[in-house]
Amino acid sequence: MNRKEFFSKAFVGGSLLFLAPAVFNACTKTADVTPGTGGPTTIDLTSSSFASLKTVGGYVYSGNMIIIRSSATNYIALSKICTHQSCTVGYDSSVNRLVCPCHGSMFSTNGSVLQGPANNSLTMYTATVNGTTLTIS
Repeated sequence: MNRKEFFSKAFVGGSLLFLAPAVFNACTKTADVTPGTGGPTTIDLTSSSFASLKTVGGYVYSGNMIIIRSSATNYIALSKICTHQSCTVGYDSSVNRLVCPCHGSMFSTNGSVLQGPANNSLTMYTATVNGTTLTIS
C-alpha cells in the first residue's frame, strides 16, 4: 500500500468512526417524554424509582422533567432543561432553588429565572395527586 492509498483509507475510516455515534443516536428511541405530547404523564409514587419523592425536598428526573416534592401533599413538575444551553438543572432544597451546574443559572420553584445567564423560565407543568398516583399534564 502506498502513502496516498493509506491516507485515503485512513480518512474514510476515520470519517466513519466520527459519524457513527450521530447515526446510531438518531436511530434510538428517546426516553424523554414531555406532558402534552400524547396525554398526561402518570407516576406510581409507590415505585422504588420514585422513592426520593417520599421526602419533602426530594426530587427525581422523569423524561424531560424534574419532579420535586414541595410539601406533604404537593409536587412541582418543571422542565429539567436549562433555557440557557440545555444543561440538566438540579434542585437545592436548602435554598429551594433549581440550579444549572453549567453556567450558574438559578430558577425558582415556579420556573422563573432568578439569576442568569438564562433569560427564559423553565416550563412548569400541572402536578396533581390522587392516592398514590401523580399525574402531570
